[in-house]
Amino acid sequence: MTYDIGFIGYGLMGTAHANALARLPMFFPDAPASNRHIIAGRDEPALEAAADRYGFDRTTTDWREAVADADVVYNLTPNTLHPEPSIEALETDTHVLCEKPLAATLEGADRMVAAAETTDAVAGCAFNYRYVPALVAIRNLVADGVIGDIRHFRGQYLQDFQADPEDPWIWRNDADVAGYGTVGDVGAHTLDLARWLVGDIDRVAGTLTRFADERPVPETGDRSPVTTDDSYGALLEFANGAQGVLEGSRMATGHKNTNAIELIGSKGAVRYDVERFNEFELQREHDRGFQRISATESSDPYMDAWWPAGHGIGWEHTFVHENYEFLSAIDEGSSYAPDFADAYAVQEVVDAIVESDRSGTWVTVP
Repeated sequence: MTYDIGFIGYGLMGTAHANALARLPMFFPDAPASNRHIIAGRDEPALEAAADRYGFDRTTTDWREAVADADVVYNLTPNTLHPEPSIEALETDTHVLCEKPLAATLEGADRMVAAAETTDAVAGCAFNYRYVPALVAIRNLVADGVIGDIRHFRGQYLQDFQADPEDPWIWRNDADVAGYGTVGDVGAHTLDLARWLVGDIDRVAGTLTRFADERPVPETGDRSPVTTDDSYGALLEFANGAQGVLEGSRMATGHKNTNAIELIGSKGAVRYDVERFNEFELQREHDRGFQRISATESSDPYMDAWWPAGHGIGWEHTFVHENYEFLSAIDEGSSYAPDFADAYAVQEVVDAIVESDRSGTWVTVP
């Protein structure tokens, strides 16, 4: 079967997923066949340009038409627009891959999970870092007990695309559209990795900071208020007793995409940073310090599909792997993770961090 794909949205994530779909037949020949069929957006000239660039058959300015005319819907819109199209698709058993965080509010995410529970369709959330070969290799090491019982998890996601207070205002600065700031944007990625690698989170203590109260709007020359956080920090207690320390920022000067994690166990430790995409550092029991491991061998996760050992891959390839797994789950009628329930669990922790900032206390995760 060839699956007709519908995109709602065409920004950065549109580029990433369209590129992934185009690459699949070449590098993963056993992937289900797909056709980039319909793409929806509000700005007709930009939409037509995106359709031509991404290889879609046609366009629409009505997302409902995209939902009705696709076998699989990719919801790539700003966070506040995640619930309605995703729910409508699931109610007609149309498969959905929704970008993270699941919604702008926990209430919206709750409605999306309820829709996913009453459909035969696959409902996935796009936490693409689960598909980094080095991170999958790390998860396998943890599962095999190589570093023992996990005691500490450290997670950073630092960027500087708004480090200057005069950097332009974007929709992520608007709480009515984004719901959350950095804690729900890059923080959601870190929390998903924390749950995936370590386990459930019991309680949190968090703080949110805003460094710029307003930013310029280039199109109008006006200035708009910033109503989301620019930076967050959090302490975590995991159900298994491990401790966690997290931080994230969009105003971390000098950091382009520092997405870094460290796991310390009873027998060893491991650390990784996306900016050094193809390698991680591992200390096994009795090692004298960390050893650098290159995750480019054909035996490493997904790497048999790509290049000879030592020839690295990059960020775009996580979306190829993600789309391969998602479409394969649809084709095989199997489960897919991370699903909406996984994404909801992450959003519960995000909400708990926000509440902790408000109350100044530790907050138990529901």
